[in-house]
Amino acid sequence: MYILAINGSPDRKGNTAILLQAVVDAAGQEGVEGRLVHVMDAVKGQKMPFCVACSSPCKEACHEKDAGLREMCDALEGAAAVVLGSPVYFGTVSAQLKALWDKTRAIRTRKSLVAKPAAAVSVGAARFGGQETTLKALHDMLLVQGMSIVGEGADDADAGHQGVCAQKPAQDDSYALERAGILGRRLAREVKKAAS
Repeated sequence: MYILAINGSPDRKGNTAILLQAVVDAAGQEGVEGRLVHVMDAVKGQKMPFCVACSSPCKEACHEKDAGLREMCDALEGAAAVVLGSPVYFGTVSAQLKALWDKTRAIRTRKSLVAKPAAAVSVGAARFGGQETTLKALHDMLLVQGMSIVGEGADDADAGHQGVCAQKPAQDDSYALERAGILGRRLAREVKKAAS
């Protein structure tokens, strides 16, 4: 039983990873394991990094040739909850994260993620730098998989918002780190609730 945090940034140690680590750490304090994985491990070295819908329904041909993609998708299907994180790239998610998510068509067909809790975090270069539009794109990606969106509201905090928005450098954004902690605790509680 684990929460999978997917870092959609090409930077494994950057702002998005910092924010996701705060979510994972808070979930761990609630007794639920968190795993931080990096989109770059799933997309690096692929001859065709973008989905071209080569078969319908998806036969996962690209997964057979790429261990990183297969491992990421297996971890995604095995997760009790998911939190997607992305830096803001022109008001939306990174190309790397979108490329990975497009290659989860077979997971959608299997309905492996339906009703599982999911959340989103985003980091921008400015205070109002596209974080909320990026959260909306992340929510859309999660909803297409049938997941249940969780914000960073909790019964021991406040009602929250759509997810966690930070301004880089994320390690200096104390408010965003606080919200990431609330989100991690909330996701952990949702996972435990579903397991009982």
